[in-house]
Amino acid sequence: MADYIYPITRLIECFRRLPGVGSKSAARMAFGVLEMPENEAEEFCAAIRSVKHDVGRCCVCCNLSDKDKCDICSDPGRDESVICVVEDARAVNALERAHEYTGTYHVLGGVISPMNGITPDKLNVKELIARLNGDVKEVIIATNPDIEGETTAVYLSKLIRPLGVKVTRLAYGVPVGADLEFADSETLARALEGRREF
Repeated sequence: MADYIYPITRLIECFRRLPGVGSKSAARMAFGVLEMPENEAEEFCAAIRSVKHDVGRCCVCCNLSDKDKCDICSDPGRDESVICVVEDARAVNALERAHEYTGTYHVLGGVISPMNGITPDKLNVKELIARLNGDVKEVIIATNPDIEGETTAVYLSKLIRPLGVKVTRLAYGVPVGADLEFADSETLARALEGRREF
């Protein structure tokens, strides 16, 4: 990286701390901020401050919210007997974009990963178990289909089943428009496991 004056170098370093941002991207962003009109730069700063100060966790599902209870948990039209357990708020947004799910959510805040020091007590597991009163009939585990996601799904399943609540897992398989010959064996196995009557 070229030697820039300190204020620019500092801003580049701040952008580099963001996930997936390398040196070149960080420099482009820093110079983009430098070229912004003063009022846009102030708005940018205010947006960052607002995210840090005004965004918290929903008291029910642990999703990100700017209120005590998020919009989904506040919606009387949601089916509270079904809880979809996800890793983070991005997964909630992805599922909501599909416009198919009408239940509620529970955000774990990550997945079990002993290699990274993330144990069940560091996730929102206690809060999930506390929600499993007599009204909850099904918990859908929608963690990612990787080693940590599968480990978390198995752990949750073993905790929840003895409580008499049905536990299901999202089916994973071949995406629409994909050729079977190019699908890996794990994807094909998931597709076969998740098959349904047609």
